[in-house]
Amino acid sequence: MSTAPTLHASRLPVYFISHGGGPWPWIPEMRQRLSTLEASLADMPRQLGRTPRAILVISGHWESDSFEVMGTEKPPMVYDYRGFPPHTYSIRYDAPGAPDVAERVRGLLADAGLPTRIDTRQGFDHGTFSPLAVMYPEADVPVLQLSLQSGYDVDAHLAAGRALAPLRDEGVLIVASGLSYHNLRNFGPGANAPSAAFDAWLREALKPASAERRAASLRVWDQAPAARLAHPQEDHLIPLMVAAGAAGDDPSTLVYHDAHVFGGVTASSWRFGTGAAPTPAAFDPLPA
Repeated sequence: MSTAPTLHASRLPVYFISHGGGPWPWIPEMRQRLSTLEASLADMPRQLGRTPRAILVISGHWESDSFEVMGTEKPPMVYDYRGFPPHTYSIRYDAPGAPDVAERVRGLLADAGLPTRIDTRQGFDHGTFSPLAVMYPEADVPVLQLSLQSGYDVDAHLAAGRALAPLRDEGVLIVASGLSYHNLRNFGPGANAPSAAFDAWLREALKPASAERRAASLRVWDQAPAARLAHPQEDHLIPLMVAAGAAGDDPSTLVYHDAHVFGGVTASSWRFGTGAAPTPAAFDPLPA
């Protein structure tokens, strides 16, 4: 059985973020093109109004046959990209790990009957270190990751989110890191129509402040407009299921929207739960 620490903190929100491409914060031209995304990520600590005890990231770049939890005290780096400048293969994001939180995560998932284990070798992949380098550039907040479970079963990931919801009352910020559109074969102008169509569907699917209604929509995400054009493989969408599970009936807030990513992609991020209003700089252009 998992044992909750004795903490008295107000409930933290949950985020699903579109994390950008590769090591973009370290490449000036990419950073300029993703300035709207940067503004949204840099604004998240202000929205929270306090520093989390730790950050749990569910990254679309790590999956296993079970829900693996990063238990490393000093996580290494994972440069899981190709074709970028040499200096991006020596990037460091030296946030400490959170082995105590890892054990709590493992216990919550195990109590829910989900297969889980601690991993003491996994490092930070770019779905974690790229956005967090903008959010917390001093790398002074403990960070750990949770893997996806291979097979991308929606209900399993919704259940994982529900199991992890108590962390929100324990000072742990849950950040699901993927992309609302992820088709590496179709970026640029050809992505404009399918990414906009799927993004619009997501906004409607996440709008109801009802866990059951959201889950019902997300279970049939592949029937949404342009779904398989937006996500030929759903590794970057499935983190959203964990966020939605952890959100419960909390309302969603669009905290980032850009219709010009990667030359034509529409991308968005959402917050579930209360927080300060997002900065207007995170919207370019404002969605209808």
